[in-house]
Amino acid sequence: MKIQILLALLVGTAAVVEDLRFRTISNWTTLGAMAAGLTYHAFTGGLSELGSSLVGLLVGFCAFLVFYLLGGMGGGDVKLMAGFGAILGGATASVQAAIFAAGVGGILALAVIGFRWLRATIQRSSGPSSPFIPYAPAITAGAWLTLLARS
Repeated sequence: MKIQILLALLVGTAAVVEDLRFRTISNWTTLGAMAAGLTYHAFTGGLSELGSSLVGLLVGFCAFLVFYLLGGMGGGDVKLMAGFGAILGGATASVQAAIFAAGVGGILALAVIGFRWLRATIQRSSGPSSPFIPYAPAITAGAWLTLLARS
C-alpha cells in the first residue's frame, strides 16, 4: 500500500504541475502511471491483481471518455484518470475516484467562475480568458481522496 500511495503522489504532483504550467499532461506522466499501476499490482498480487488493475484502468478511462468526446475535457485528463485507475486497481476504486474528482472539479469550476467574474467587475472589462479549467488537480484530488478513504 505504501508504494501505491507513493505512486499516486508522484503521478498526481507531476500531472498537476504540467497541467497548471503547460495546460497539458504529457504522455510520459499518463502512460507511466498506467505502466506503474499495472506493474505494481502484478508484482504484489499476481495475475488477479493485474486483472483488477486493468479493470481499474479501463473504468477510469471510460469514466471521462464521454466528456472528451463532447469537447469538454482533454485527452490527457482521460488518460490521467485511466492511470489512476491502474494505480488504485478495481472498478469500485476507479468509480469512487471519478466521483470525487467530479465533486472537486465542480467546486474548482465555481471558484474559477467567481474569480473571473470578480476580476472582470473590478477591471470593468471581460478581457480574453480561456474557457477551459485545468482538471488534473481535481482528478488528482479524487484519486488521493479515494486512497485516504480506503486506508
